[in-house]
Amino acid sequence: MKIDISKAIPFTSQERIKKNETDLVLVHNSLVNGIGKGKEFLGWLRLPEEMDSSVIHRIKSDAERIRTQSKLLVVIGIGGSYLGARAIIDCLSHPFHSLMHDRKDPVVIYAGENLSEEYHAGLMEVLGQYDYSVAVISKSGTTTEPAVAFRVIKSHLEKKYGKEEAAGRIFAITDAKRGALKKLADEEGYSTFVIPDNIGGRYSVLTPVGLLPIAAAGFDVDKLIAGAYSMMNTCLLSADPEKNPAIQYTAIRNALYQSGKTIEILVNYLPSLFYFTEWWKQLYGESEGKENKGIFPAGVGFTTDLHSMGQYIQEGPRLMFETVLSVENSLKELSVPILREDSDGLNFLAGKRFNEINHMAEMGTLLAHVDSGVPNIRISINELHEETIGSLIYFFEFACALSGYLLGVNPFDQPGVEAYKRNMFALIGKPGFEEERKMLLKRLN
Repeated sequence: MKIDISKAIPFTSQERIKKNETDLVLVHNSLVNGIGKGKEFLGWLRLPEEMDSSVIHRIKSDAERIRTQSKLLVVIGIGGSYLGARAIIDCLSHPFHSLMHDRKDPVVIYAGENLSEEYHAGLMEVLGQYDYSVAVISKSGTTTEPAVAFRVIKSHLEKKYGKEEAAGRIFAITDAKRGALKKLADEEGYSTFVIPDNIGGRYSVLTPVGLLPIAAAGFDVDKLIAGAYSMMNTCLLSADPEKNPAIQYTAIRNALYQSGKTIEILVNYLPSLFYFTEWWKQLYGESEGKENKGIFPAGVGFTTDLHSMGQYIQEGPRLMFETVLSVENSLKELSVPILREDSDGLNFLAGKRFNEINHMAEMGTLLAHVDSGVPNIRISINELHEETIGSLIYFFEFACALSGYLLGVNPFDQPGVEAYKRNMFALIGKPGFEEERKMLLKRLN
């Protein structure tokens, strides 16, 4: 992985960058030695070297069972309980995997990440046509969105296969000792994996939360962990920005924030990175957005969004900076053919690969946006595979923790997400919320 901040430095001051780098020495020490805010949630920090080999073995074994018995795997979860797995699976999958007749691995689909009736009713129609298994992910088992989805899908699974076979198709990833899902899993005999108490959801992709779906989709979790391990060693070793890309990234993005750039846009040029961007948005938004502080995380997929959001980025308010996630090499080859009549005027592209054209679009866009006042940070990797994705996952996790500490917030809690839940429970009639329900209904009317 390489990071280039040369197109961002002119938009802030060297003094700000140097001040952040100096402060990050202390921040790095707090994080690495577990003495900062939220220190009880640092289980992810050395996870790549502390993986239990017996758990990895069980993950691989259950993943093989899922592949043998099912054409579909339904992953039930919300937020960090599904976004990390979806990000990695989408990055590594054939773009039209679900349409391939010779596919050997199950198609992974998702439930419980929304409350749409149309979505889940449509899902139930599909599940009637295929053999499927379920990975249900929830520490408590009572989070509304995944819990109601699991109710419906569990009932369907038991009607389709009978209670005993259905139990063999349900894989629960939950708390080690307590909670509604843990209790049910023990009673029904589900294969069960633990969400560690010291790892929050948005940092959990390298636990069974992410590894079981990723392995079931046919990808090499050992290589994924190896990539994260390599980046872990780099990030833990030194607070020198010349040796630690997470320090360099954190220093420059916060210098831009201190210079009035309050929006960070993660830019990609591959459709397969859409959900990686969604994972990144959750990671940074939920970690930094507290106490009226934090950079707003947004995302675009170019060149598609150049024909929509590109106008705003080019000429809108100068409140943003871009972090471009660039993949240098494609794993497939496709070139532009020559046309004798050249009716579209594009014969000058004949013989060029799509990847080359895509990179020229990237470079041209970078320069256009920088010229119009949009700072640019470029993070590049050679190609998309398990090791590079594992490395990127750990890089962004570590940098996010550093950035939260630099802002002075706890990057591992999320007190703000409880507000909507209380209002929703009151409005839907949950016992114990009667007075709140009356007040909310009065406000809505």
